[in-house]
Amino acid sequence: MNNNYYAILMAGGVGSRFWPVSTTELPKQFHDMLGAGSTLIQKTFSRLSKLIPAENILILTNERYNDLVLEQLPMVKQEQVLLEPAMRNTAPCILYASLKIQKMNPNAVMVVAPSDHWIEDEDEFANNLKQCFDFCEKEDALMTLGIQPTFPNTGFGYIEFDKSDNNSIKKVNQFREKPDYATAKSFLDAGNFLWNGGIFIWSAKSITSAFEKFQPQMNTLFLQGLESYNTSSEKDFIEKNYASAENVSIDYAVMENAKNVFVLPATFDWNDLGTWGQLHEKLVKDENNNGVINAKVVLENASNNIIRSDANKLIVVDGLNDYIIVDKEGVLLIYPKSKEQDIKRITALANEL
Repeated sequence: MNNNYYAILMAGGVGSRFWPVSTTELPKQFHDMLGAGSTLIQKTFSRLSKLIPAENILILTNERYNDLVLEQLPMVKQEQVLLEPAMRNTAPCILYASLKIQKMNPNAVMVVAPSDHWIEDEDEFANNLKQCFDFCEKEDALMTLGIQPTFPNTGFGYIEFDKSDNNSIKKVNQFREKPDYATAKSFLDAGNFLWNGGIFIWSAKSITSAFEKFQPQMNTLFLQGLESYNTSSEKDFIEKNYASAENVSIDYAVMENAKNVFVLPATFDWNDLGTWGQLHEKLVKDENNNGVINAKVVLENASNNIIRSDANKLIVVDGLNDYIIVDKEGVLLIYPKSKEQDIKRITALANEL
């Protein structure tokens, strides 16, 4: 294990497209979404700890999830859990964690990883990550792991890399916003576009220098607490000052402005499990492409459905195709998969009842 390796594990999201399983009280990263025996955050921590010392993995989450993190990751100490007192997108929490890590170890290189992605080939993930760490130890680079696109997805941002770059690690030309279908198709046809999976790698020195250059106001705010970081007064500083940070993503704040951005096209399988449909892709299916989690089923004239119950309940379905069927405590969801992006809106309506 290399003691210069660190990880920032992002675990503050709500995952509202997975309602009614994922709720504000218990978001999707704390669920065993695939019936695999481990929750998503447990799988991610385990995957990272193959390369990174467990004590060097910091978990960024909302205050309300502190007990959940410690319960699901009993090997983690309280000081490894960084609590956001306000929702402020990814840039402020990454800067905060990076300054903490830099103070612990000026030679640190780190990965920023979402806690709710699904990666099956963990050895290949570790190989890709090691390649990025090696590069970032030598170069002043802000890196990302780009995902090979398999279809013209309009739900992801894209990374355009230099087509003439023959190195395995490519120079990034620009980040592109979520496209419409025709644009996404043109990206795939061009051959030099990757999905932006939100996995970043850099040295502590490179990322703090980038914040100093592109986000001077935010940088000044968090530098005021430098003396308190990794001490008993850190919590007080963060509670008083965190909410003053601008609500902005790391992509907007830094990555889209920097010139020293590189991408490694990932060679592992990847699914961000952002919707019920993406979850359906990863499940073992029957001969009619129905995926079932934690339920006993009788299915007739039913195909392409995803069916989930929390109570190992018997569910009988006849005549439904391409539906999401989820039974959870006081909620039964029967919803067309084609409209799954609307579940976020439906969640808001249901919460008003």
